[in-house]
Amino acid sequence: MLLLSCPSKLQMLEGMLKKCLPQAIGVHGTVMNINRGNPLGHEVIVDTWPNFKAVLTRPHRKVASDDSNCHVNTYAAFYHDLDAYRTLALDTDAINWAQSLQIQGNQQGILEVSQEAVTIKNVPLTPLSYITFLTPDPNKMPEYRLDPGFTVSTLNASHVDLVNETWAYGGNEQSRRYIASLVQAFFSFCILDPNGQLISWNIMNHAGAIALAYTLPSHRGKHYFSVIERALSMRAHSAGYPVYRHVALSNVPMQRIQEYQGGHKIPDLCHYCIHGEI
Repeated sequence: MLLLSCPSKLQMLEGMLKKCLPQAIGVHGTVMNINRGNPLGHEVIVDTWPNFKAVLTRPHRKVASDDSNCHVNTYAAFYHDLDAYRTLALDTDAINWAQSLQIQGNQQGILEVSQEAVTIKNVPLTPLSYITFLTPDPNKMPEYRLDPGFTVSTLNASHVDLVNETWAYGGNEQSRRYIASLVQAFFSFCILDPNGQLISWNIMNHAGAIALAYTLPSHRGKHYFSVIERALSMRAHSAGYPVYRHVALSNVPMQRIQEYQGGHKIPDLCHYCIHGEI
C-alpha cells in the first residue's frame, strides 16, 4: 500500500485514469479535484506504483474526524485486478472500517468486496446502485429560455439550508456541513425567481459528478433543471472534467431526460456501498 502524495505522480495518475474512463470516472474526478487545489482534503492510495492494480481515494484522517459522518467519509475505488482491490480494502488500513463511510465505483467488484466486508470486518452494508450518464458534448444539449425576471446564478452560503432540507439524504447537521463544503469548493448553478428566491439548483461533487439536482415541486415542468444542468455541464466541460451524473434505477423520467439531452448510458452501474448510517 502506498500513499501517492507527489504532485507529479498525481498528475501522471490523472492521465492514466483518463485512459480507463468510464469505469474509473469517480476516482478520476476525485483525482482531478485533488490536482486542482484539493478543496475537500482527499488523498490517494495505490497498491503499487507506477503499475498499479488498484487505486482508492479517501479523505485525510484529519478531515474524516467525525466517525459517524458518512457524507465526509467517502471513498472512490477503481481496479485493474479485483484481488488487488480486495487486498487493499480488506487487508490493509487503507479504509477506516471503524467509521460510517461510503465507497463508490463503477465496477461490480467494488460491491462484491463491500459484501465480503460485512462478514470480515463486521460492518453493516446498504448498497445503492445508479445508472451513470456521460455527456460527451454539452454544446449539443437543448437550450431553453427563462421567463422574464428569472435569473441563472450560483449557490452561496444562504442557500445551504434549503438544499439540505430537500436532499433525500440530508436534513441533519452532518449533511448540512457536507453541502456547505460543496457549495464553497465546486461549480454550482441555480435559478432565482423574480423575488430572488432559490427554486432550482445543482452542484458538482467531490468526484466531479453533477449532483444534488433539485427543483421545487411548484416550479417543475418549466425546463429549469435543463437550463442549469446545461450551464453546469458547459462549465465542467470547459474546465476539462468529464460531464456525468448518476440517476436512480427507479427514476425512469430522469433517465429519459438524460437520453434526450445527449447523455450516454455507461454499461456498468455505479455502486454506492454505504457502511453505517447515512
